[in-house]
Amino acid sequence: MGLSRHQMNFAGAFACAAMMGYALYAQHGLGLEPCPLCIFQRVAVISLGCVFLVAALFNPNNIVSRIYAVLVLLAGGAGIAVAGRHVWLQNLPPDKVPACGPGLDFMLDAFPLAETLNLVLSGSGECADIDWAFLGFSMPFWVLIALLGLTIWGCFANLRRN
Repeated sequence: MGLSRHQMNFAGAFACAAMMGYALYAQHGLGLEPCPLCIFQRVAVISLGCVFLVAALFNPNNIVSRIYAVLVLLAGGAGIAVAGRHVWLQNLPPDKVPACGPGLDFMLDAFPLAETLNLVLSGSGECADIDWAFLGFSMPFWVLIALLGLTIWGCFANLRRN
């Protein structure tokens, strides 16, 4: 007997909570300030965790669970795209890295939301810095791997028959 859809969704929610717990520890315990792309990755992880949690709490039938699978794909896919962009920026040659831009707080105050999103997703020099690594890979790389795994996990959990 394997895990039920309900249990798999709770496990996905727990994994997202654990990721956010470590992100907050890295920020407040290790003193690593998140760049704008890191903040967007956090938003994606929180969104994905919320989808998992709602799916676990309401334990839907097979038809409604397909909607949760689409929501998992959207939240996870957005996070994968942002983390992938971040990893790409970190692997650019030093002369190709964009200049550092203003902070996210300033951009949200000074620019319309669409322009702020465009500026953040284009990246800046601070997003190319690697302040933390595990097994030779940066935090955005590990977030990319985790989001990829969680997205596959969530789609599998919510598309299979209960």
